[in-house]
Amino acid sequence: MQCVRKINEELYWVGAEDRRLALFENIFPIPKGIAYNSYLIKDEKNVLIDTVDYSVGRQFLENIKYVLQNEKLDYLIINHMEPDHCSLIEELVFKYPEMKIVCNNQTIRMLKQFYNFDVDSKIEIVKEGEIFKTGKHEFQFIMAPMVHWPEVMVTYDITDKTLFSADAFGSFGALNGNLFNNDIEIEKDWLSEARRYYTNIVGKYGPQVQNLLKKASDLEINMICPLHGVIWRNNLEYIIEKYNKWSKYEPEENSVLIIYSSVYGNTENVVNTLSNYLGEKGIKNIEVYDSSNTHVSYLVSESFKYSNIVIAATTYNLGLFPTIEQYLLDIKRQNLQNRKVSIIENSTWVPGIVTKEINKILSEMKNIQILENTFSIKSSAKDNEYEYIKNIGDEIINNI
Repeated sequence: MQCVRKINEELYWVGAEDRRLALFENIFPIPKGIAYNSYLIKDEKNVLIDTVDYSVGRQFLENIKYVLQNEKLDYLIINHMEPDHCSLIEELVFKYPEMKIVCNNQTIRMLKQFYNFDVDSKIEIVKEGEIFKTGKHEFQFIMAPMVHWPEVMVTYDITDKTLFSADAFGSFGALNGNLFNNDIEIEKDWLSEARRYYTNIVGKYGPQVQNLLKKASDLEINMICPLHGVIWRNNLEYIIEKYNKWSKYEPEENSVLIIYSSVYGNTENVVNTLSNYLGEKGIKNIEVYDSSNTHVSYLVSESFKYSNIVIAATTYNLGLFPTIEQYLLDIKRQNLQNRKVSIIENSTWVPGIVTKEINKILSEMKNIQILENTFSIKSSAKDNEYEYIKNIGDEIINNI
């Protein structure tokens, strides 16, 4: 059975959703599922924009068949060659033998790496700024390398002023029948998963996202159609501003994120004391996470959100606690910048190891200010050490 949405007179959503998949890219939890978006434009020449993951391929092919109604599929535009968007290309080549593939030079190499069909006989190469006409519609192509793969481009429908944005402006989460941004409460139901998607998938490539935003600023855009998540048909400035902030590594919230490890509860006790002190002093929207029971993708996402980060870590086998080490390596890998960090360590055997290891990783990152006040717990904090916690809290408050 088809599951198609008509977006406007010629444009159809022919994607599919997956709520069975537990880990996106076999690493990121997706408790709300994932949407794979693909778009079909009916014109003098019928045009499909990207495909979907193989896991939802049957639904996708039924959707295309329903929209075409025995007409030909003339063109497939490939914006992005990652398998969750390109898995059905070969099936389409066999099913619609007259179909031509519209792509850039970088894409050709990947097509040949993934597939065995005669790629060269099927392709039409497009370049930066080139115009491609299919009848009423005119498409312009904008190269977006490393947002977040090297072959990525975005496609601008000049006729409808629609930007098909590849993985940019995407999100985790199934659509649940609400295809458009104005069908949902964005702050409540969407933003956190969009931030987690951006920071973990695209976050490393902030300068490249900035380049794309600059190119897109010259276009009159009425609608943004990403490959995951909701279609933006109004309030576009909201999501564009979020992307601008995220890709500049600017915090959204001038507040405190506390991430800790605690084997027997003693470090957790200090964290609770610190967060209570900060709240008493008027700091709002504090977030506290136990790194042992929170997937690191959520910690990365929250780190992009907050201006100040407290890392409270136990020593483990004369090194950093593993989940804290993983967190630090992930925010380093994702190029997080422009944050102020406070350090609390807990050591029973040899003090100083945790602080040294955290400093080492943070020193390899850009524009990370490590605040001066630290607290080295020796197994458990004592009442007479409360002053150390207050000093850390006061320094954080003075830096917000």
